[in-house]
Amino acid sequence: MLNSGDILETIKMIQEENLDIRTITMGISLLDCIDSDEDRACDRIYEKMMRKAENLVKTGEDIEKQYGIPIINKRISVTPISIVAAATRSKNPVKFAKTLQRVAEGTGVNYIGGYSALVHKGFAAGDLELINSIPEAMAETSNVCSSVNIGSTKAGINMDAVSMMGKVVYDAAEATKDNFCFGAAKIVVFCNAPEDNPFMAGAFHGVGEYDTEINVGVSGPGVVRAAIAKHPEANMTEIADIIKKTAFKITRMGQLVGTEASKRLGVPFGIVDLSLAPTPAVGDSVAHILEEIGLESCGTHGTTACLAMLNDAVKKGGVMASSHVGGLSGAFIPVSEDAGMIDAAVCGSLSLEKLEAMTAVCSVGLDMICIPGDTPVDTISAIIADEAAIGMVNSKTTAVRVIPAIGMKEGDMLEFGGLFGSGPVMKINKYSSSKFISRGGRIPAPMQSLKN
Repeated sequence: MLNSGDILETIKMIQEENLDIRTITMGISLLDCIDSDEDRACDRIYEKMMRKAENLVKTGEDIEKQYGIPIINKRISVTPISIVAAATRSKNPVKFAKTLQRVAEGTGVNYIGGYSALVHKGFAAGDLELINSIPEAMAETSNVCSSVNIGSTKAGINMDAVSMMGKVVYDAAEATKDNFCFGAAKIVVFCNAPEDNPFMAGAFHGVGEYDTEINVGVSGPGVVRAAIAKHPEANMTEIADIIKKTAFKITRMGQLVGTEASKRLGVPFGIVDLSLAPTPAVGDSVAHILEEIGLESCGTHGTTACLAMLNDAVKKGGVMASSHVGGLSGAFIPVSEDAGMIDAAVCGSLSLEKLEAMTAVCSVGLDMICIPGDTPVDTISAIIADEAAIGMVNSKTTAVRVIPAIGMKEGDMLEFGGLFGSGPVMKINKYSSSKFISRGGRIPAPMQSLKN
């Protein structure tokens, strides 16, 4: 039962420490919309999504007003479109992306995720067509996001898909160069992609999920930092305990919102994603948590150790506050979306190599990183391969969302605005990975895969 102290503490978290629900995401299965006729399939998709999500935005706004809890985004994730489009034998499934865009405009949601393909072992019908269409689809839509799973611990890494995705990312940036290369910012390349992730751009609705469900993503880096700041002399054991208790409080709010949204919309409540999702706002940074712990600047020696402790403590605290935990669940480190990460990258404390090391102990991976516009396609593919290897060997989700800043060089700043912030163009290793990428084939699954 809540007492007045709990209520006042939550109000302070919201007003002074940037606590919010980052997203309520409705997952919708499109399996019953599959049709051999592309136009009929698109009509069925539009009808079902509009029917299921017509009250999603209003419900989120009503919960915000009733409880005083900011809900920043209302989103939808759908069955990977490559599965739906396969039945039509369409050579260009961009029509499906445009249908999703119509739904976004009709429902008022911020983003729709699921223009996706799962090719961790190989290409099925519809996969190649969808992957090749991603640059056009991202350029032709403003609210549709794309993801491709190119590896897993069980299957290894599909290097043919890795090679393709380097070019896809570059072409998407080129196709939207007059819009801050934003097409690339809507593409995530995964290893071990989760099927219930509420966060964009990587959300899709897995085939093992409910027909329709609500998943919630919470935030709260500012709350964690403020809690640590009250204990300047605490040792690391005590710091971990403070983070666990704070994560419990943050997640409890997510559980409340998810339960309430599920009840009002008449669909099952899926999961709460425990990830600490930063924003460019001052005081809402994962990097600043690490600096509060004792680092002069995020990226210096000790950063990986601090982040490993933070990620673990967030999970331990959050898992006790929710009936079902899923998605990515940990600490995000997107460079352009985190004020502290931006500062660390600009001053030279944070390099791409250090970020890669950090991804071994936290959620997701190399996220919202701007690279020079003349970066070779094979180098982008090699960055994807490195990150996928970390996920594959460690049995965790990793991802790459890099933005080739067309026409820009190292040290320039690419401005996105809003939650996407601004990205300093980071230094890339100048030596070639071309021969490695051109070999293709598949990197075999590691020994960890033989657990049955």
